Amino acid sequence: MNAALRRTLAPARRTCGALSVRIAGEACVLRCSGAMWVPAHGALIVADLHLEKGSAFAARGQMLPPYDSRATLDRLEAEIEDLAPSLVVLLGDSFHDAKAVPRMAADDRMRLDRLAAGRDWLWLEGNHDREALNRDARSIGRLPGRIVGDMTLGALRLTHEPGALSADDDRRGEVAGHLHPAARVAAYGRGVRRPCFVTDGGRIVLPAFGAFTGGLNVRDPAIAGLFAAPPLAAALGRDRVHALDWSVLR
Repeated sequence: MNAALRRTLAPARRTCGALSVRIAGEACVLRCSGAMWVPAHGALIVADLHLEKGSAFAARGQMLPPYDSRATLDRLEAEIEDLAPSLVVLLGDSFHDAKAVPRMAADDRMRLDRLAAGRDWLWLEGNHDREALNRDARSIGRLPGRIVGDMTLGALRLTHEPGALSADDDRRGEVAGHLHPAARVAAYGRGVRRPCFVTDGGRIVLPAFGAFTGGLNVRDPAIAGLFAAPPLAAALGRDRVHALDWSVLR
């Protein structure tokens, strides 16, 4: 791996200027990595790791640098070292496709075991990794932790894909991923685009945690339509999470 790529993919080693918010009354901390920390429950929540995305593209003849899983796990390990969570919840699409687990390098696979040791480790199923997780559950050298469906954590409702608002359900407390939200603002004479959290204080959509993941503009109806009023975008900087008013987004 060349030096420029290493710097791009490396986890930030600076102190994170995280953003504290309340979701359905639960105190939550939005981290520069894209993880959400829920201190009252000792819970670290991340979404959309898409491990082995690079190798999935390579298998189809489109060559990407094969370092995405390692870079993503570097960032996850840094968060675990900083916060020492008793519970880690992965909100789905942790693996990019059905054959991702067998393609993992042996040291990356063993690293998952090490990161999960001594804590609860929960995999929620996503649309990309449902088959991967269920195949692995039937294997001998299975992944650490447990596969679960949607779950609650205090006032929070954890799921992979956010649900639509309805007269019967305002989705209060929902914590979801899936959409890979990104905020675009005008800065330095050009448009700057960053992964972001999106929340109105009642529910939240987390950014994709994976190193090789794209993003959907928060103004897209698929995201904007989840909120009854304009939400807050919390954009990831290298050492700070930036709270952005809806009016400045492009």
